Amino acid sequence: MSSATLPVRISSIDRRVALRWARDNGVYVALAVLLIYNIFFTPRFMTLENLNVQLVLATRVIVVALGMAMVIGTAGIDLSVGAVMALSGALLVQFSGLPAVLAIVLALLIGGLVGVLNGFLVGVVGIQPIVATLAFLFAGRSLAQLLLVGRNPSIQDQTILSIGSGKIFGISGLVIAAAVAVSLVALIMRRTTFGRQLLAVGDNARASFLSGVPVRRTLIGVYVLSGVLAAWAGVMDTASITSANALSSGLNYELFAITAVVVGGTPLSGGRVRVVGTVAAAILMQLLSSTLIFHSATDAISQMVTAVVIVVAVYIQRVRSQA
Repeated sequence: MSSATLPVRISSIDRRVALRWARDNGVYVALAVLLIYNIFFTPRFMTLENLNVQLVLATRVIVVALGMAMVIGTAGIDLSVGAVMALSGALLVQFSGLPAVLAIVLALLIGGLVGVLNGFLVGVVGIQPIVATLAFLFAGRSLAQLLLVGRNPSIQDQTILSIGSGKIFGISGLVIAAAVAVSLVALIMRRTTFGRQLLAVGDNARASFLSGVPVRRTLIGVYVLSGVLAAWAGVMDTASITSANALSSGLNYELFAITAVVVGGTPLSGGRVRVVGTVAAAILMQLLSSTLIFHSATDAISQMVTAVVIVVAVYIQRVRSQA
């Protein structure tokens, strides 16, 4: 090796290390920078009361994004999550005469059934995930509207409402509900065979199949989990606003979830799932949006900033994968 090529090789190694570090830790650095900025330039933003409000606002996106992260970990996508949120809220109204726990279980079951359908279309039929899940993006919300026709959309059951308004040791019920989802997904990804199979399928589905991994069953399971988590987010949303709204509940949440997953460091090419990074990214995007609102930024500016964040995150992933 000539002395002339040595600095080039060192530079290439340093670049790869920097990109890997940026992909794995960039969301935490961005979150810290945003918090420091608000300490100095946004009055009354860094109060415990406001930070608690921001965390509560991020909870539904966190839960949906966790399911989306697992789907993207298999190199897939799930565009039906927002519609599932709306449908689960409508089902809570539909089952309002039943005990609260049973009504919630049935709402989660419907989310799981949607996941079975999506997983079957993707894993067995072989339809592209974006096409398979796009169908329920429209059908789910329409079904939710039909279920609410002629019914009072308000939720009266205090057990369900306590998820949105209750507190345990001063911690919001929504935060606890999101924490349960985070713990479940972290356990699945770090401690179960299914989690390892999920990553193997995302890394190379063909090689996984040849090595004995049940690819079809894994894909169906991933979409079921995504559906159940989306339904749980719908229950949380309905409990928070005390009524079901088929038009606005979960609206654009598939985009919010994908944003959190990408910014959190999970590659769109699959084979990796960043659970903590996804949670941090969901909180980052919520804080960023609120910071812009505090500084009287328009909706257009807020969306442009979000777009820039997404492009930067995707660019880092793409360059890292080519390095």
